[in-house]
Amino acid sequence: MVSSDLYANTVAWEQEANQCLINGNYAKAASLYEQAITSEPNNRYYYWQLGLILLLQGQEAEAQTTWLLAIAKGQAEEVELWTQELVEVLDREANYQTGKENYSMAWAIRQHIKEIQPDDINNLLSLIDLSVILENYTEEEFIQLKILPLLQEKLSAEPSLELLLHILKKLLIVAPADKTSIEFAKVCASYVKEPQDLINILLPVVYNIAYSYENRKVAIDYLQIPLSLVPEHHELLRTIAQFYVDITEFTKGIEYAKQCYSITTELCDQISDNHAIIRAIMCARGYDEEVQGLIERQKFLLETLIGEKPDNLGTSASLTRLYSSSFFFPYVRDIPKENVRLRHQVAQVCQINIEKSNQQSLDKCRQRLSVAKIRAAPKKNLKIGYLSHCLKRHSVGWIARWLFEYHDRNKFKLYAYLLAADNRQDPLQDWYTDRADRFYKYDIIGGGVAEQICEDEIDILIDLDSVTLTNTCKIMALKPAPVQVTWLGWDASGIPTVDYYIADPYVLPENAQEYYSEKIWRLPQTYVAVNGFEVGLPSLHRDELDIPGDAVIYLSVQKGPKYNPQMLRLQMRILRNVPKSYFLIKGFGNEDFLNDFIIDVAAEEGVARERLRFIDRVGFEETHRANLAIADIVLDTYPYNGATTTLETLWMGIPMVTRVGEQFAARNSYTMMVNAGITEGIAWSDDEYLQWGIKLGRDENLRKQISWKLRKSRQTAPLWNAKQFTREMENAYQQMWQKYVDGD
Repeated sequence: MVSSDLYANTVAWEQEANQCLINGNYAKAASLYEQAITSEPNNRYYYWQLGLILLLQGQEAEAQTTWLLAIAKGQAEEVELWTQELVEVLDREANYQTGKENYSMAWAIRQHIKEIQPDDINNLLSLIDLSVILENYTEEEFIQLKILPLLQEKLSAEPSLELLLHILKKLLIVAPADKTSIEFAKVCASYVKEPQDLINILLPVVYNIAYSYENRKVAIDYLQIPLSLVPEHHELLRTIAQFYVDITEFTKGIEYAKQCYSITTELCDQISDNHAIIRAIMCARGYDEEVQGLIERQKFLLETLIGEKPDNLGTSASLTRLYSSSFFFPYVRDIPKENVRLRHQVAQVCQINIEKSNQQSLDKCRQRLSVAKIRAAPKKNLKIGYLSHCLKRHSVGWIARWLFEYHDRNKFKLYAYLLAADNRQDPLQDWYTDRADRFYKYDIIGGGVAEQICEDEIDILIDLDSVTLTNTCKIMALKPAPVQVTWLGWDASGIPTVDYYIADPYVLPENAQEYYSEKIWRLPQTYVAVNGFEVGLPSLHRDELDIPGDAVIYLSVQKGPKYNPQMLRLQMRILRNVPKSYFLIKGFGNEDFLNDFIIDVAAEEGVARERLRFIDRVGFEETHRANLAIADIVLDTYPYNGATTTLETLWMGIPMVTRVGEQFAARNSYTMMVNAGITEGIAWSDDEYLQWGIKLGRDENLRKQISWKLRKSRQTAPLWNAKQFTREMENAYQQMWQKYVDGD
């Protein structure tokens, strides 16, 4: 609303007219301005106001006619000035209506400004803002307004930088993947005076685009924008390196990771950046001499950190990344005492710093735990919280669903805290939320999760991520629940506030408690069970791969980090000793680093290139499972076994060979095979692995016997009895709670 003090000669009738406008009595206000025009036909302001009143009444044609009557009286040089006067009146009214939350009216007024001044960039940006508020924004509207050309070619007056960045924030929320949103971000970069202002807007959203929307390519497009302004920005380099590896553009991922490390001076950052290089190279081509050197450097850096025990790391992202800094150690060495010790000691450093820099959240969690301890008693219903970013079409999601399916709802209330889920469209995630008594969706950062867990008064919190998502680690470190447990997602995290780690009699050796900080809770038979998997139609066929019908097919479906020269040599020796055998290797990238590595090892072991087949990834898990049936034998990896792939292989009734080690990652297939009812193919040494591989390749009858046993075991084996497994997990929960009540 145009206030009465804007014009010095305001008289009583005009005050009355303004009051009528405020009260919504538009007819009376219009009548007063019509009388004023009759008295003073050359007062342009009256025409502007009368037209505005008519517009507020929905009489758009009459409003335009009224304005044109005034403008038509001017000379050529006056028209532009008078038009600007009218625009200013309409702009003030649009702002007033916006402040009153009359967004539709504000939008209509700004549409008229657009008709009068189509190149008014601030008005066009305000139109976009209102469209977003009204939830009717479309990319087509943005294009039709010609905002990008106006900004790119500087065809209009200088835009408001504050408004530009405000609209950018809006578009990053409602339409982050639109091409126009990306182009708009590029234009904003040409106007910002401080690049960090743009970075502060883009970085949090980029993570959301990458993980919630699961669109790394668009996230990379956004990251390239501020990188063009600040090419040596540490966080931008580290993030873009990670995303390039995620989309299997390994050359760029390695390049950016190394560049990031080269400009790093702080120890905490050096650890994170060296880890990024290890990740990039191992995903590209597995374990090699370069990785060996990087692992040694990482060990040295971590030992330095542990020795220094810094308590001034603040709230930086590099702090939480420390949790995963030794993630690849189990991929290259089966030394659980050292690996677990290192992981726990790093987690202790993180704990000190997280407690120091998150005092408010920590106080809330501790207050809740104090109350919980006072009230601790056996309960009819336990509140179980499941915390994860993987309750979707993901290995963890496919496996953990059986707990949700079979939980006794008379004894347990299920709460799901889903990270990186707020914009995710995923049918399995929807399945989980449908079955939870209460669920929450968060972005990848997970701000406020610990506080919500406290508010929900969760009794037992189950961490399904371990160190695969370091933001989950931070939540667990705040100890929002009286009893905290790690299960399924990975090995134990070593976080001091985690009470238990779920295992079974096989997946960890008998002496494992000696070096784990968490109390190992061994379930009676198996730490995991499923009722099976959905299987689609295969996309692989022998004839299309030029493999004879009577040939023996070995298969490996593991990702790059699980490959190493020692294991590949054993696999090639198996091939060399089994006539008419072929090796199928599932590819995981757009580049041929790993393929070349495997071909080189094969040549060194005397296996012809013609006996190797590199197969592409498929889009759906159901197709992947169906394709497993092409194999006669699956060859597992060591020192990091398959996990979900092993479950799928056994469900499909395919014999496999695994090498058992000491660490959790080297014993997954072992426990699954035993709990599926077979021991054939379980090797305790490299030599046994070689012998089993050759024996299974040469003995078709043995393969048939194993396949028959596996199919029969679907009805009896613990691995395929998810209902019984759920009862055992529930018994564990109840015993854990009783121990808490008893003060144990």
